[in-house]
Amino acid sequence: MAGAERRTAVTKELTMVDFKIEIVVVPVSDVDRAKAFYTGIGFREDVDFAGPGGFRIVHLTPPGSAASIIIGSGVTDAAPGSERGVHLVVDDVVSASAELRARGVEVSEVFHDAGGVFHHAGTTDRVPGPHPARQSYGSFASFTDPDGNTLVLQEVTTRRPGRVSHVVYRSAEELEQALREAAVAHGKHEAELGHEDRDWPSWYADHMARAAGLGG
Repeated sequence: MAGAERRTAVTKELTMVDFKIEIVVVPVSDVDRAKAFYTGIGFREDVDFAGPGGFRIVHLTPPGSAASIIIGSGVTDAAPGSERGVHLVVDDVVSASAELRARGVEVSEVFHDAGGVFHHAGTTDRVPGPHPARQSYGSFASFTDPDGNTLVLQEVTTRRPGRVSHVVYRSAEELEQALREAAVAHGKHEAELGHEDRDWPSWYADHMARAAGLGG
């Protein structure tokens, strides 16, 4: 097999494998203090495991997130407070900021980048206020945990095609509403067909994916 053909074959094989970001390890100095902070802002505690020699893992998941964070002792050699890259996606950055403040968290003012895309490091080219056109992906706010790890809220209202391959419903009520809306739309679909749609599961899946902005 020629080199180019071999590389193409390897690339095709790799694209069939899912590489999902599942965990971000956040370095902290006081596990109980950090745990209290994150659960206090709504993160769900999934695991709190203590092992020999002071080893400890606390697994926490933000509301509606498919990915989680881990804090603990003996889980990373990074300096406590050195994390700068965790982004929490929200539907409305202004409302999310207000909710955090109501929980006692100091949050920066909402800002956007002068370039209109992603934000620069630190406060470089930071412009006060949401993106002028409220462009999806373009509005931010930041806050820190007790160790100084910086987390960023990023407003995403419309996903770019192909950006997400799954849907996360934040509550049973939200899933129920999506199903009810799909049922109404499917009723109209069957009326147009003039007969029962025996392949309704596929229709539901496609409709709900499109409604969630996943394309199809």
